[in-house]
Amino acid sequence: MSRHSKLQKQVLALYRHFLRAGKDKPGFLPRIRDEFRENACIKKTDVMHIEYLYRRGQRQLQQLRDANTKQLGSFSRGSEPG
Repeated sequence: MSRHSKLQKQVLALYRHFLRAGKDKPGFLPRIRDEFRENACIKKTDVMHIEYLYRRGQRQLQQLRDANTKQLGSFSRGSEPG
């Protein structure tokens, strides 16, 4: 088994935090898993994109931890207009 980089460890920790925060909210766990799996195909060398998604994920985690949160935004890139 290969060792994980610092960024990989941070992303994995973020995933665990999301799973813990979403376990008490119905319907959140499948969405969280789907979002992380969808972005798992991002190349390891695309560090800027990974760091962007990581920072965005941290903000969304704070929202998820809020007791009033009812839904999450998407982590993935949308289709480009035009």
